[in-house]
Amino acid sequence: MADLQDEPNAGNAAYTADPAPLGSAGAEDLPADAAAGALERAVELLSVHPVADGHNTLVWTLRQSPYHDIDTPDAGVDTDIPRLRAGGVGAQFWSLMLPHEASSPDQVLSDTLDQIDAALALMRRYPDGLCFALTANDMADARNRGRIASFLGPVPGRTLTGSLGALRAFHALGVRILAPAGAPWARDELTAFGHEVVKEMNRLAMLVDLTGCTPAVACQLTGASKAPVIVSHTGAAALNPHPGNVTDEVLLALREAGGLAMVTFDAAQTGDSLHAVADHVDHVRAVAGPHCVGLGATFGSEPGIPRPTGLTDPSGYPRLIAELLERGWPETDLALLTWGNAERVLFDAEFTARAAQYRKTP
Repeated sequence: MADLQDEPNAGNAAYTADPAPLGSAGAEDLPADAAAGALERAVELLSVHPVADGHNTLVWTLRQSPYHDIDTPDAGVDTDIPRLRAGGVGAQFWSLMLPHEASSPDQVLSDTLDQIDAALALMRRYPDGLCFALTANDMADARNRGRIASFLGPVPGRTLTGSLGALRAFHALGVRILAPAGAPWARDELTAFGHEVVKEMNRLAMLVDLTGCTPAVACQLTGASKAPVIVSHTGAAALNPHPGNVTDEVLLALREAGGLAMVTFDAAQTGDSLHAVADHVDHVRAVAGPHCVGLGATFGSEPGIPRPTGLTDPSGYPRLIAELLERGWPETDLALLTWGNAERVLFDAEFTARAAQYRKTP
């Protein structure tokens, strides 16, 4: 399958990844030749099992600065197609969340629709690099054609106010993830309407994103969903008690339900070094299991957001994979981390939806 990545790798000539040596980013004790060998193995692995990144906020950033051309490297943002390809990214979940949500639910809905419109315009503007994706098969097909599979979501759960119509409209527009955090029906506990939301999301093959939920609500959502749930960008609260990080209780619930916790590269959540990020990935794998850990870097912003050394943009992914190789990760687990677990969660959600459609109505 290495030939499937020929086109993305060819695009790397337009961008040279950060030349910082692997040792400076977390493998300080490695001899130079060992570090170089690990990095070469990482690049080879990513050519076959690219990264399915769970969270990127570029859509919002481009709405504020609409003249960026992401076909070429631009110092004004940390994400563009050359750097995604240099980092071995084969699938991207484009966040449609709002950094500063309006107080009015109607305004939140209006702003979210603007986000969806901007994301769809982004797909149309860069058809040679980005491929709009709705299913796991679309994800694989985009990779096979040398494109970056592009999923829309999450959208804010606050947009649903007592009716499932908005949820079905989002699905019709191509959204495949919704984040309940902050919604009245999932704030302190999962209400009766919240259960209906989860049931309908299962029927539509939409993923529930637990990011930002309290541990109690996260466990309730995990138990209510018949399909796997995800945490699109997080760290391990056991290593850093940041409010955005998941507890071991939630990780164990994800393990039981076959969910997915995707580790962020936000320095506030994981620490300011590649080594610290790898520690969080290690912890999630140890608690939730190798089938329940992924990557959701949260790139897509303008310069100034603190990033771990060596992971300042998507081109840094090979260095993280090299670090994990040096820690003894088998390549089978790395293939799950980068691509396999995200693909499996999508397939499982689609299987659950098909089963729901065939189930008889009481």
